[in-house]
Amino acid sequence: MVITTVPNREAAENLAESILNDRLAACVQMADIRSFFIWEGKLQKEGEVALYIKTTKACYRDLEAHIQECHPYDVPEIIMLPITAGLPAYLGWIDAATALGNSSKS
Repeated sequence: MVITTVPNREAAENLAESILNDRLAACVQMADIRSFFIWEGKLQKEGEVALYIKTTKACYRDLEAHIQECHPYDVPEIIMLPITAGLPAYLGWIDAATALGNSSKS
């Protein structure tokens, strides 16, 4: 699973749609959040939208490049959390849904 944040719902929906259209993920979930962080030496408090992107390790490089290209932030949060276990049918669905978008697969 890859996590990123964007400044608003419109940016979140645009990014999610482009990720799914390119088959770089099987599902993108969104949640409105409030972020507190240090940026350029100052405490920031911002409303953001978190995207939880269900993808595969094999798709990560292409997904990271896609997010960087389409993201409105100069330094976007892009982190991958490993899925260490899950319902086999669900994990199989993620593999199948991303198969066409993964340039690393033969």
